[in-house]
Order: sequence, then C-alpha cells, then structure tokens
Amino acid sequence: MIESRPGDIFQPGDLLNNTYRIEMLLGRGGTSDVYKARSEISGNLVAIKVLKQELSANEDFQVLMAREENIREIRHDAVVRYSENHRTPDGHIYLLMDYVDGPGLDRKLKQGPMSADDLMIICKRVAQGLQAAHARKIVHRDLSPDNIILRGGDPAEAVIIDFGIAKDTNPGAQTIVGNEFAGKYSYAAPEQMSGQTDARSDIYSLGALLLANFRGAPPSLGANPMEVVENKQKPLDTSGVPEPLKGLIDRMCAPDPADRFQNAAEVLAYIDDPDPRPADTPPKADAPPPAEEATIIVPKTAAPTAKPAPSTPPVDEKPAKGRGGLVAVILLISVLGLGVGGYFAGLFGNLTGPSLPVAEPFTLIIEKSAGAPARATGNMPSEASLTALQDMVETTDVTLASGAIADSWGDDVLATIAPLDQLGEWRLAVSNNQGRLSGVTQDAELAASLNARFADGLPGALDGAVDIVFKLPVLAREEVLSVIADHQDCGPLQLSGTDGTGGFAPEDSIVITGRLAETSTRVALFDALRAIAGDRKVVLDAEVLNPALCVVEQRLPKAPAGGAKVSYTLGGEGTPNPSGRFFVGENPVIDVILPEDMTDGFLTVSILDVSGNVFHLLPNIGRPENAIADLRDGEIGPFSVRVAFDLQNAAETGGLAFKVDDSTLGKSRILVLHSSEPLFAGMRPTSESAVGFAEALQQSAAEDASRILSLDSRILVTARP
Repeated sequence: MIESRPGDIFQPGDLLNNTYRIEMLLGRGGTSDVYKARSEISGNLVAIKVLKQELSANEDFQVLMAREENIREIRHDAVVRYSENHRTPDGHIYLLMDYVDGPGLDRKLKQGPMSADDLMIICKRVAQGLQAAHARKIVHRDLSPDNIILRGGDPAEAVIIDFGIAKDTNPGAQTIVGNEFAGKYSYAAPEQMSGQTDARSDIYSLGALLLANFRGAPPSLGANPMEVVENKQKPLDTSGVPEPLKGLIDRMCAPDPADRFQNAAEVLAYIDDPDPRPADTPPKADAPPPAEEATIIVPKTAAPTAKPAPSTPPVDEKPAKGRGGLVAVILLISVLGLGVGGYFAGLFGNLTGPSLPVAEPFTLIIEKSAGAPARATGNMPSEASLTALQDMVETTDVTLASGAIADSWGDDVLATIAPLDQLGEWRLAVSNNQGRLSGVTQDAELAASLNARFADGLPGALDGAVDIVFKLPVLAREEVLSVIADHQDCGPLQLSGTDGTGGFAPEDSIVITGRLAETSTRVALFDALRAIAGDRKVVLDAEVLNPALCVVEQRLPKAPAGGAKVSYTLGGEGTPNPSGRFFVGENPVIDVILPEDMTDGFLTVSILDVSGNVFHLLPNIGRPENAIADLRDGEIGPFSVRVAFDLQNAAETGGLAFKVDDSTLGKSRILVLHSSEPLFAGMRPTSESAVGFAEALQQSAAEDASRILSLDSRILVTARP
C-alpha cells in the first residue's frame, strides 16, 4: 500500500461523482496517479486514473486521456477494460477502468524465476489480448512486467494494463505521445529505438519479458549506453531455457522484425503446435535481404564505387575460332604500342596532367568538435575530390598528392562523411587504405542508425572500424536549481533525482518537494521545469498552501515531530472523516491524540485559516488551561484532547466550533506544539492575523526555541460539494 500524502489530489474517503468512494492510492506516475475506489451503487471495485492537477488544462494531455478512453473498444478478458473520462467540479480529469486484483509480473520478477509452464500459459493469454488490440490497429508499445497483472495470481488470468502510450495505427490516427521512442529500453524491440513500431514490436516485448521472468532478472543490456545500443541488435541469450519456451522466445525476439512471428496469431499457432525447426536454422536462400542491406551511402558529389576489381582479366571458356581472334590480338598490340610510344614521346602530356607528389603514408584527418566547424587536414588524390570535400567541410588544410591508395579512395572518404552532418562530434582518420571513424551523439536513435549503416565497416576500399557512441546528455543540477529559486514562494524547495554526478541523465526523474503558496506558482514551476527537462520525468510533489499559511510556515520553530495526531470527525453525525476534507455547511470536529509518552509539559494548538487568520484553539481566553498533566487528569496511554467542538456541544459548553462557508475554502493547517513551559510572553487572543502571529513567533523565537519539544501538524481542506 502506498501512503497518501496531504498534497494528493484525492484522499481516502473522498466521494467522486456521488458514486466512487476512494479507498487507497495504487501508484504515482509522471502525468497521473491511480487510485482504488468502490462504487457505492454497485459495490464493484474500480481503478481511477487522474491527470495531475497542473496538466488538467493542457490540451495535449486531455487528448491523451481521451485517446486512452477510446481503447475501451478492445473487448477481451486479457485487456483491462476502460470506461470513460469524468471531470470533477474543481477541474480534475479522471479515467475509470477495471480494477484488477493480483500481483503484477514485476512483483513476480522480484520474487525469482517463474516456471516455463506458467510462462507458456501467460504468453498464450497475453497473445490473445494482443491479437484483439492489433485487430483494432492498436499497438501497446510499452509491454513490460509491470504492465501485466495476474488476476488472483492465476497465470491463465493475465491482464494487460496501461495503454497510456499506445499507438493507433489506423490511417490518419495520432499517436498518444507522438512518434518518438516509447516504451522501456529493457523490453523494447530494436526498431523502437528509431521510432518504428508495429504489432511485431509488441511480440518482441512479450518474448523479452517472458525471458526476464524465467530467469528472475531483467535483461542485462550492458555496462554503458553504447553497449545498450549494440546489444539491441543481437539475439537474446536463451541458453538454458527449455523447449518449447526457448524456441518461442527465439522466434518472438529476432532482432530483425522480418524474422519474427509476424502477428499474434502465429504466436498462438506455435504454442498449440511448436515448430520443430531449430531456432538457428538459416533462412531460405530465396528470402529477400533485410532492407538495411540494400541501402547504398554516397555523397551527392560522387558516384558510388565498389571494392577494386581483381587485376586478372576474365578467361573466356570457349576458344576463339577462325582468324578473327588473331586479327583482334594484332590490333590490340598495335594500339598498345602506339600508346606506350606516344606516352614516352610526350604526345599525351596535356591529357594526363601534371604528376602529383607522393605522400607516404597517404593520410587525411577530418574532425568536428562540439560547437565547432568540421576541419580537414592531410591529402586528397584529385581536384574533384578536394572540391567535393571543401563543399562538405568548412575548414580544410589539404594537399593534392598520390600514394598507395585504392582508385576509389576519394569517393570512399566522401561517402563516409556524407551522413555525419547530424553528429555533434566525430573524427575520421585515414592512413593509406586503413581508417577509423568515431563519433558521439546524444541521440540514441541516430547512434543506432549510423552504427547499422556502417555495420560492415568503412565503405568501398577503405578498411577499418566505425564506433558511434550514444552519450547520455546531462542536465546540469545548477540549471534546475536556478528555475526552482525563481519560483520559491513558501520557503525553500528540495531537489532530488540527480544521477549523483551533478546532473540529470535522460532516465532520471527530477523530483521537487516542499511547499508553495499558490496553485499558479505550481503550474508555472512545472512548465519551467518541463521546458528544460527534455524527456525526463518531472515529479512536482509540492504541497500548495496559501500565502497566509506560508507567512507563518517560514516563521515556525524548527522542532522534531512528537507523534501527536490530529483526528477529524463530522459534527452532528459523529462520523470519522479520515480524509480531512469538509464541504460547505459541514462542522469539523477536531481532536488531538497525544501519544502515551507525552505526559507532561504544555500543549499549544492553533489553526491557520485559509482566510489569513489564526485561531488559537488551546489555550485561549475561554480555555486557559493547557498543562498536559491537567488535561490528562490521571489518564494514561494515548489520550484525546478535543480542541474544536460539535456546534450543539459548543453551545452548551462554550467551546470553540466552526462551520464551513464559502469564504473559507481551501487549505488550513492545524499546528500542535509541545513545550516544556508555556509559550509566548502571555496568552494570545483567540483570533489574530497570520502576519501578527508570524511576528509573535519571530519575537519569541529565541526564548521559546529551547522550550519547544516537538511540532506536529495536519492539513484541513474545505471545499464545495
């Protein structure tokens, strides 16, 4: 169970749409939270996905929720059933869906390996669900252990949940989160790295998560980002997996989508009748090559060149007949003789051009640093190749020369650098026909694309390795702190989620906690963080109070929590109100529950009203006694002290009582101070302004600091029904 926080949108006990009673929080996400609730009409449990408050007015996220609602058209027991969107009176958008009670495969993964038999059952069930989704042209794109729940713990009752980033592949349809990479790297298909997704991508992800749950550990993709990109191009290691699960996973997770099962129906057919063909059987000879192998990389200024042809001429298998062959040989010898003689006589000097100096070794280095133009230094073999190079590289210090290089050398170099214009940093170093290309990019898709393009090494006659590294970009911690500093209006905010190196990598979450004075400040802060966060998740777990509360919050003494609890009851009914939310016309009854070890000292209880006033509940002129020993009057154990009364009881006893009206809507805070001596120079008035109370706190801070033993508090929320 996830513990509720005062800043959560809904609290246990809240009633939505006069129908759904919130029972607990199931999970928090970057854009939404999910709650468990029960219909007070039918008694059925439901899950409620509510959009974060700061996103409720964002049209893009409203479209996201509407699109996810549309997935309700998928009707299958293996797919979570969605209902419809609703909006609360204060603007919160939420989506109703079935509540699936049972462990997720992510929990099973943490518990250890699962049996092959159970995983075969799960695969069949999930494949049936995918078949229903794919029939509606819906691709999940984020299939992973945490998105599959076993209803009642039964593998045969597996249910796919969370189509939040699903893609509608119908013509003209929009993807919920755009066409960029979606999903989790550990389970995503290789083609998803470059934004290519179809039904076969879901099949890959299902196979990958089956393997993870069989081994009891998530896939190991490498020790660095480059290894992650490279390993995605390799088959998964299924050694030790028994048949037929091994063959199933091998066929589902082939790196090339063309080598996989092409749809969920083929997966189901294999499960019913496993194919005896070994997974490593080579494809048929007439199978077309992968599309990537048909790609030819050439610069715009040069024609493609192949590897140098062998110098030995081909031999005609049939001997020449008659004298025609002899005449041809004589003519050939005559022409060759004329050519050689003309060469030595200087007859063709104007055709061959001037001779070039020999460079040994024949070298060329082209490099581009971050933020700087590309620069070339070394040799090129011809005017044409040099001119083409100067069109592609901003700065050149290159000399024409000859050397021990292939005839296609210049074209091969140009073909190498032609696709590198999107790289921020790269370097090509060539010596004779040997070369090495290296580069760095912050775009994983670009790195994967270029490494695939140069999978066979450098083009043409060049021989050498290519290493394009995906380097995770880092968002500087100082940049985030600067944004936070511009929006702090209720004391300091705390930042966490850094990767520990002084910045935030793309997979890191930027987590902000603390308090803010206004909802508008929260929205502005979230927007400012989103503007610099890129694809990182922003979690703004900041409690919104009000300006008056914040004035006092910043003057409160620094003291530890003492274990005192604040309990709410609905006046007139005596019904407990664990949510602490009261509506117009209701009467909040407030009790302070003292822990059993709080037996001496003095109790000071005040309520900081949303209207900017402070009411001193204990002590006050009508109730001056606040010594804990006197309040307990010999009682031991946990002890309840009522500080705000039922209206009828207050009329009889003279105690303080409140009734919610339209002028006091929002958040108020109950403060419970435990001190060794009475606080302040004298008794405070029953009510005063927040500013006056803050000044009193500041004036008495030095004297009271040593007296205050603990400080506890709780929020009380007032709203329209």
